[in-house]
Amino acid sequence: MNIRKLKESDYDTLKEWWTKYSWPPIEKDFLPENGTGGLIVETKEGEPIVAGFLYMTNSKAVLLEWIISNPDYRKDDRDAAITSLILGAEAVVKNADKKYMFTIGRNQKLINKHKELGWQVDKKPSYEIVKTLK
Repeated sequence: MNIRKLKESDYDTLKEWWTKYSWPPIEKDFLPENGTGGLIVETKEGEPIVAGFLYMTNSKAVLLEWIISNPDYRKDDRDAAITSLILGAEAVVKNADKKYMFTIGRNQKLINKHKELGWQVDKKPSYEIVKTLK
């Protein structure tokens, strides 16, 4: 597997994935770096498997968010790709001289993956609370 920074051209792929999961696609201007502020894991042949976004802050903390996987990709390899994405994100964050990472999640498999990789998981559920200002 290969991991790389997201490119402008990846947005259409991610938008398609969100739609296939019946999620409303996340608007580019809601995403870091207008949709390119994150990572994508691909097969050696270049087939995209999983992606996520890194919201850098002016503190020592970084938010890893909107992790999404290719719904048409083999489920048996997705676990390794998600591990690669999270560990790759951790490496990027360390290299940026940041100290903390956090995320929001409700998908139990993704929560378990974070636990497996040493993340602390709060036992009380949280909710995303968003307001679009016009």
